[in-house]
Amino acid sequence: MSTVLVESLMIGIILANLALLASCRVRSLIGRVAFQGMILGILPLVAAQGQITTYTWGFSLMVFGLKGIAFPWLLMWTFRRVKPSPEIEPLVGYNLTILAGLAGLLFAMWLQRGLPMPDHALSDLAFATAFMTSLTGFLLLVTRKKALTQVIGYLVAENGIFLFGVTLSPHGPLWMELSTLLDLFVAVFVMGIAIHHINREFDSIDMDSLSSLKD
Repeated sequence: MSTVLVESLMIGIILANLALLASCRVRSLIGRVAFQGMILGILPLVAAQGQITTYTWGFSLMVFGLKGIAFPWLLMWTFRRVKPSPEIEPLVGYNLTILAGLAGLLFAMWLQRGLPMPDHALSDLAFATAFMTSLTGFLLLVTRKKALTQVIGYLVAENGIFLFGVTLSPHGPLWMELSTLLDLFVAVFVMGIAIHHINREFDSIDMDSLSSLKD
């Protein structure tokens, strides 16, 4: 296993998180979550530490295909059908959310010093990167208006949970990851269909407008 490769992947995910928080257009946001998903698809092969089996190849291809291609395609399909404003319209400014993401990264690095990390952890940056990725998803959920952006935030938060499992417990039960991936696939698909139908019935998919709906 190349330490340089692992650290490069971790840094790539951190940069993808910052790019997600800085995205001001929906198309660029989808492109960046696809980039992050592709990096995550490579991680199972790296975590195998030279003992790559057919199962590992299959799992890695599934992660790459779902997170790097299928989910972004579903999101782009929904975006084209719904045709919302291409601008993201944040509730909190971009600079502030980027600072919150960086603060979360520093906090996780500080917290890591006091926590017992497993000896077989994939990288010293693994915990901090996974924590920051989950935080990025949470920030996208609470600081962006569009329902489509909320789905992306949910997807990024799950990417962080996936990172916790793959990097801190590389020999953990992969079938659990597979079942989670399939659940996530169904969730993103259903949410995409739901947003499409909501857009057909109402003029806007802004979360403020949806929250004000009465029975």
